[in-house]
Amino acid sequence: MFEPFYLLIILGCFLAGSIPFAVVAMRGSGVDIREVGSGNPGFNNVLRVSKPRAVIALLGDMGKGFLPVWWCASTGAPEPWTWMCGFATVFGHCYSPWLKFNGGKGVATSAGVMLVLYPQWAAIALGFFLVIRIILGRWQCPEAGMIGSISTWVFFTILMVFYGDPMDIRNAGLMTLFIAWRHQKNFRNLWSLR
Repeated sequence: MFEPFYLLIILGCFLAGSIPFAVVAMRGSGVDIREVGSGNPGFNNVLRVSKPRAVIALLGDMGKGFLPVWWCASTGAPEPWTWMCGFATVFGHCYSPWLKFNGGKGVATSAGVMLVLYPQWAAIALGFFLVIRIILGRWQCPEAGMIGSISTWVFFTILMVFYGDPMDIRNAGLMTLFIAWRHQKNFRNLWSLR
């Protein structure tokens, strides 16, 4: 199989990732999710408005991370290409052409990607996220979603240090840094509370 074919797959992953499920989930509600709460077209912001619609956004965002990368892997693409498909899908979510190259922060979509690439470790990391998120929620911790998300990606990267190979460690670290960078506004908000 030629590399140009893989490039087309990566483009397809980007376009699949660009579907703004947070906006889709709010259709018919009269609410533009980009104009309420944090203004972020992602699961956490939809959760502030409607829990049932947040479930739709979450399943859509995770699904668009899972399915394109699963498709890429099913073509027999080498592991580096499947990672590239994963990054393309997350970038599509974060820089959606349907939203003037704006988008969410990539957490749920990246979780879907990791469920394909490392289902066992991703499941453990998601369990870790739930525990952290519930604890922080009960403590009414500001920016609980951001803290839970970044902590989970750091935890996943540590798992890769112990159980992955150098490529896994590097790519998990890059994804962690990217997700953290996408949350820079949240970091500033948290810092301002000091």
